[in-house]
Amino acid sequence: MSTGRFFAGLFLALPFSAPAQSVTVVDRIVAVVNKEVVTLSELNEAVDRAERQLRRQSTPAPERDVLQHQMLERLILEKAQLQMARETGIRVDELQLDRAVQRIAENNNMALAEFRKTLEADGVSFEGWREDLREQILLTRLREREVDDKIQVSDTEVSLFLEEMKAAPAERIEYHLSHILVRVPEQASPERLEAARAKAEKALAQARAGGDFGKLAASYSDAADALQGGSLGWRTQDRLPELFAATLLNMNPGEVSPVLRSPAGFHVLKLIERRGAASSAPVTQTRLRHILIRTSDTVSESEARRRLLDLRDRIVNGKADFAEMARVHSDDGTASRGGELDWIYPGDTVPDFERAYEELKVGEISQPVRTPFGYHLVQVLERRSAEMNPERRRLQARQTLRERKSDEAYQEWLRQLRDQSYIEVRLDER
Repeated sequence: MSTGRFFAGLFLALPFSAPAQSVTVVDRIVAVVNKEVVTLSELNEAVDRAERQLRRQSTPAPERDVLQHQMLERLILEKAQLQMARETGIRVDELQLDRAVQRIAENNNMALAEFRKTLEADGVSFEGWREDLREQILLTRLREREVDDKIQVSDTEVSLFLEEMKAAPAERIEYHLSHILVRVPEQASPERLEAARAKAEKALAQARAGGDFGKLAASYSDAADALQGGSLGWRTQDRLPELFAATLLNMNPGEVSPVLRSPAGFHVLKLIERRGAASSAPVTQTRLRHILIRTSDTVSESEARRRLLDLRDRIVNGKADFAEMARVHSDDGTASRGGELDWIYPGDTVPDFERAYEELKVGEISQPVRTPFGYHLVQVLERRSAEMNPERRRLQARQTLRERKSDEAYQEWLRQLRDQSYIEVRLDER
């Protein structure tokens, strides 16, 4: 979004000879973020979207002025991140965006035209939604580059983690929880720290008095999941920050934690449910084969799907052999092997591909499946339960430790980015 877009049409006034009372201010600046601004109309659009989202989730919305302040802080952080992404060369081209839109429509079991109509029936501009999606992809890529790719897990950490797992009971605990984060700037003054703590204590008091935790998260939390009620979903103990895991051990479902302090700020946790999770159960391996048609300037999305549907029809009706069709038509390196992959574990392939093969019965052939590589036909050949070998266990342990560190590192990075940006808030000015 260019600065010019925000300044264009900020004020609409009659000629200077007109009486002063006839001047109508239709928009104003509510915040400055480095060289860009946030306008009141932009903020109101964000608040409207947030209210719609909360209604869909059946979560009571906070008072509009409370939500305004929450959404303004979110817009400020998003704008600072988007500026950094663009200044450092991260781009999302039209083809990548088109593919992401198509994938979301397919995940909702809709054709693109139907998906567009559904959005617009809900009062959402399709083009506006599309640009919002572009920005979310930019933010994801920025986080991957600036945070996730820089997380280091040493061999010693992996070895210690595996030893802890051996010493742990056969059943680990898995938690379904929500949280509220009140972010604190780096090197905050004692007064700022006390104000942040007081805000967290106020949220805690209202939660313990029976307040709706989702509404409180939307009102108080600075975390990205605030509008989802602060939900973190189901997390095993080893995939939580150590501060959270230690606190949850002593909590019962329905309880709310005391205010917790981390480098990112102050937290309040609510434990929704608790359940056991097997720590050493065998995992399911899958042997499968696939045919890949890559999309390009010469092969459109619809053409790739049409070709695969034709191949599927011939194979299912016994007119062609899957392996032979893979050798002839697949654009993947497995073509010479009839499209066969080695035995794979969960997590070995991209999520869209994994979701597709997990839904198949042995011998069944999928409909065309969209992934970042193109379109696939997938057939499951065999499944088996298997213990993970030592190398695989170390790989999984390293990934678990990376995930444990990721959320904390991201919140700390956001705090530093905000502190380093020039930010001027004018929302309460009149």
